[in-house]
Amino acid sequence: MNAKNFLAGLGGAIVLNLLHESLKNKNMDTPRIDHVGEEALQKVLGFFGSKIENKDILYKATLAGDLISNATYYSMIGNSPANIWGKAVSLGLVAGVGAVVIPKKIGLDEEPVAKNNQVKALTVGYYLVGALATAAILTALKSNKQDTIATSGM
Repeated sequence: MNAKNFLAGLGGAIVLNLLHESLKNKNMDTPRIDHVGEEALQKVLGFFGSKIENKDILYKATLAGDLISNATYYSMIGNSPANIWGKAVSLGLVAGVGAVVIPKKIGLDEEPVAKNNQVKALTVGYYLVGALATAAILTALKSNKQDTIATSGM
């Protein structure tokens, strides 16, 4: 993984989390991806005989893990520069559908991301937006690099 792809992926992950954080308390029919992440983190820690008691620390640890994992995932979009937008759409949809379907399959509560069709659609949409943001950042970086090369070659 190169630094440019990871930074673009981090940008996409930040967009995803800003979208989620700004909408999560708007009404009862918005995804609560954070709840699934917190439950998953507690289960992993429980496997090792540990637990995070402080809700603020649990939230921050989950958010950090979410940013890192999504940045790493989204960084794969830059691996196919010729088809960045297609790869972004594909990976965004796969991540979103996975976020809806996987919790139940691994013993987590699916309700925060799949309690009704609106929540499911928004969950998928959030991940798609993050992937598209990553593609936009990569495109801007590529365009900026070409502009710099063209300008310096004069």
